[in-house]
Amino acid sequence: MVKKTLFLLATCQGLMLSCTSLSVASSALVGVALSPNPRLATLPLGLLAVCMMLTMIPASLLMKHYGRRRGFMLGGCAGTIGGLICSLGIIQSSFVIFCAGAAIFGVAMGFGQYYRFAAAEIVDSSYKSRAISWVLAGGLAAAFIGPNTASLTRDLIPNAAFAASYIALAIFSCCIIIIQFFIRIPMPTNDEIEGHQRPMRKVLTQPTFIVAALCAMIAYATMNLLMSATPLAMHARNMPFSDTALVIQWHLVGMFAPSFITGNLIDRFGVLKIMFSGALILISCALIALSGQLYSHFIIGLVMLGIGWNFLYIGGTTLLTEVYSPAEKGSVQGINEFMVFSATSITALSSGYLHYTFGWEKLNLYAIPLICFAATMIALLGWKSRLSQPQVA
Repeated sequence: MVKKTLFLLATCQGLMLSCTSLSVASSALVGVALSPNPRLATLPLGLLAVCMMLTMIPASLLMKHYGRRRGFMLGGCAGTIGGLICSLGIIQSSFVIFCAGAAIFGVAMGFGQYYRFAAAEIVDSSYKSRAISWVLAGGLAAAFIGPNTASLTRDLIPNAAFAASYIALAIFSCCIIIIQFFIRIPMPTNDEIEGHQRPMRKVLTQPTFIVAALCAMIAYATMNLLMSATPLAMHARNMPFSDTALVIQWHLVGMFAPSFITGNLIDRFGVLKIMFSGALILISCALIALSGQLYSHFIIGLVMLGIGWNFLYIGGTTLLTEVYSPAEKGSVQGINEFMVFSATSITALSSGYLHYTFGWEKLNLYAIPLICFAATMIALLGWKSRLSQPQVA
């Protein structure tokens, strides 16, 4: 039963991320076509991220009281409505309507961020990192489904590029709703709903929470900044959309293919070492981008961006599960997700403006100090952990 539930959660993760990758591959280009100013091209992605961020805490608290399945079904409904409104905006050549649809889809994404936590809650504590990894591995399918769907459906509706792609997004969201009828996730217990909770300030000031949250923030913000700007950077260099879709596809492979082994690596080497490795890989991505702007630089750099994100994000999620009690999980998970996607929202809103103002190279250059800060935080927590261990005579 647990394996079946993990498989279905991974399937939902894959469908949700297929919608996301479809949006990433096409949204900025739709924005360029519909917006009155090219600097607003990534505004729809930014609104998506903002609404996702604003949904995080309410979604977590709602699922704490009413269960994961109901929350995931509500998210699927929001995704269906958002996809259809986006399609309508493209057909009507309305940037405002397209932005509204993207914002509603952001609500769906807010609920969808909790699939990995649902996986961690249905397995023994010794299996948490692997359960999180396996559910996130469902995103590997998104690497092929999302960008290829965008490419294949781009011109199905005449004079409305990508309108059919967003109808496909709505269909994927409907599938998420249907799958919930076959998932068996226990309802919240009385201990989870009404159990003793420490003052939240005490929980949030733990060094482990600070490192887990900040590293997840930096991982997602860096990844989102560079990923969102990639279609614009490639478009500015007159590369065809098929090349852009392929780069996004392999970026997603880099994000999710390592999930099959990340949990095992964490069990073997420790979560902090894997997180530190992720930070180093993210730095290598920025250095590759700074070394040239050929197609090969984009595809290799974006794959490395995905792998670095995977190590740092799964590691941060695993670390987070160590800091809260069952009764505290709704609040702590919600606050963590709010923090992570606040940073994501800022990068999504600003990536188009920053790209057109400063250029692709400086975006990568500015990312390096943030990643170095994350690596320093991880190293300090590791040093503190070693000091607190009892010394053997």
